[in-house]
Formats: sequence, C-alpha cells, structure tokens
Amino acid sequence: MVQAPIRLDPSRRSSEANGLGKKLHSLIVGQDEAIQAIVGVYQTYLTGMNPPGRPIANLLFLGPTGSGKTRIVEAVAECLLGNSRAVVKIDCGEFQHGHEIAKLIGSPPGYLGHRETRPILSQDALDQYFTPSTRLSLVLFDEIEKASDALWNLLLGILDKGALTLGDSHRVDFSRAMIFLTSNLGAAEMSALFSPRLGFAANSPQAGTTEQLENRIGRSAEEAARRKFSPEFINRLDKVVTFKPLGTGQLRQILDIELKMVQERIFQAGPERSFIFTATNPVKELLLEEGTDLKYGARHLKRAIERLLVQPVSNLIASEQVRGGDCIRIDLDRSLGRLNFTKEVEGLPSQTMMALAGLALPMPAVAMSHFVPLETVKTWKSTFFK
Repeated sequence: MVQAPIRLDPSRRSSEANGLGKKLHSLIVGQDEAIQAIVGVYQTYLTGMNPPGRPIANLLFLGPTGSGKTRIVEAVAECLLGNSRAVVKIDCGEFQHGHEIAKLIGSPPGYLGHRETRPILSQDALDQYFTPSTRLSLVLFDEIEKASDALWNLLLGILDKGALTLGDSHRVDFSRAMIFLTSNLGAAEMSALFSPRLGFAANSPQAGTTEQLENRIGRSAEEAARRKFSPEFINRLDKVVTFKPLGTGQLRQILDIELKMVQERIFQAGPERSFIFTATNPVKELLLEEGTDLKYGARHLKRAIERLLVQPVSNLIASEQVRGGDCIRIDLDRSLGRLNFTKEVEGLPSQTMMALAGLALPMPAVAMSHFVPLETVKTWKSTFFK
C-alpha cells in the first residue's frame, strides 16, 4: 500500500517544553536566546535523547552584572522543581585557591578533618531537590572566571564525563544535571559598545542597527571568553549565550514582575496579614528613575524597590496601620518627592484580593458568604488597578 509522504515539522515542541518556555518568558525579560537554549535541552532530556554519560546540558552565560544570568537559573528551578532555591550553587569566588577544593569534594582519607568535611558536590546534594515528576538537578557555577586551576580540572571531568570522584573515592553522577556557568567576562567591552544612556544605542552613528549592535556585543563577549578559557573547556560546552544589557523598556517589564513578587511576598506572610497594593504610574516612573543604572542593571532596580517601597510598607505593617484585607494605593507626592500610602478599602476576603491582584496563590478556603460578586470585583479593579 503506497502512502503519500507526510511533511514533518521538527520545530514543534511538546506541551511540557512549551509550558516551560511560556513560564520563563513570564519571569525573564530580554533574554530570549537563553530561554530557547534551556527549552531546547529540556525537550531533548524529556525524550531521552541527551548524550549518555554526560550532563543534560553544559551552558555558559556571559554578560554584565544585573542582566539575569543567575536569575534565569532560579527561574528554571521555580518552573521545574517548584522552588527558586532548588539550585546547587557554587560561588567560584570562594574557590580561588587550590586547597579550598576540599570543600567541594571532601578531604581524602588520612588528611586532617577527613570525616568532618562534608563535600558540597555529593550525590545526596545533587539529588535533594528531586520531585516525583522531575528527577533532575540544577548546578550553578557562578562567576567561573574566578575559579582556581584545581576547580577547572574538576570541571573538565564533570562537563565531559558527567562524573566526579570525591575525596573518599565515591563517584558522583551528573548525568541528570543541567550545568550552568556564569561569567562577567566581556562586560567592559559591552559597556564600550553600549550607549551612555540606558537602552540600545540604535541612533548612535557608530552603533548601526540594534541587531548589529547585539551581534557585536555577542562577538566581543565570546572573544573575551576564548581569551580566558582553554579550548578544552570551550569544546565541552553545549551553548555559549550572551546576555544583552537591559534597555529602559525591558526594565519597565522587570519592574512589573518585581512588584508582583512583592505582592506575592505579602500573601505568603499569612492570610491574617494579607493585603493588596497598587502603584500608580508616577510611582513606577520614580522607581525606574531611582533604579536605573547601566552598570548594575536590574539588580539596582531591586534595591530601589526595597528602599522606597518595601521598607515603608514594612513600617505600615509593624505599626498596624495596614491590616489583612486592606487595599492600599501608592502615589507620588511631587511637591515633597516622596511616596504617599492611602488605604482605599478594608475587609476584603482573600479570594477577592487575589482576583484584584491577578494572583493564583493557594489560600485557605472561605465561606461562600464571604465571596464578593464578580461585577463588584471588576468595578474595584477598574478603579484601583488602572
């Protein structure tokens, strides 16, 4: 029986991989290349097609501080393992000397402190965040350029063979691990290509188009990495991703994400203290103005939110001016240059507050009599969350 050929589409992905990509896009702004790389290796892992005897992926993230290199690893942990802290993180700045490698693999028998030194990279440490549905580990080597030669030698074996021998001769299997390495190499070259103002310098005569500028930034970062790292190391990487500096529009999106995370933090403090807040556009402009820094990226924005918004809100909670069920409007007093906090509504039930804030956090059940009609919720939302 002759059947007509069926054209296949290799670009299509499973619902699980697409779901991961969608979640990461909601948490990470401006780094689509990194998201696509992670989703791609995750799809390969789901089908069992990743190379045997190697980690699931070896990914090197280059870029300036505050561009989201570490945050994207935490976002992957949040999406796959349900906990943004479910990452085995190695701060390579703590391993700049060869003898410090014993903290990672433990001291060999016969050395002082052999039994007292618990290796950081043990099998139990890798497997501690396994869930019934997802049995993989996320291992992050942060600021890898600061590592000593001893750590480099360990890394070469992990990246190539997916295995590590501890001081007591036990072997650690990394075949179910995604290895992430971050570095600030090339950040100075990126800054030289970047506009003094925040955002891509598309209008600058020497910059060319935004796409050309992004390509130049990527090339400069990879060239800096090749100057620092050996060919053996580069050849063990599956993908080198350059994180672009964040522009003003992207920082605006990050601001909305960060404000939503502050709202989630309030709800997680407990139902008896849960309330909602809305920040007006002038407030957001102030936060962006105070938190915009080319050198520190989104990290500076987070500090501005903590200083200008979170700390005053904490004072309101501690002094009991704000209670559970309140709706608070945050506005800007231009004459004094400070934020004003006004209580607009009291006594809102949890489900109503979550609907107003657009959250889906698990909250204790309430009686049906405590529900507010849908039309009322819509009215409040149009009034307080413009």
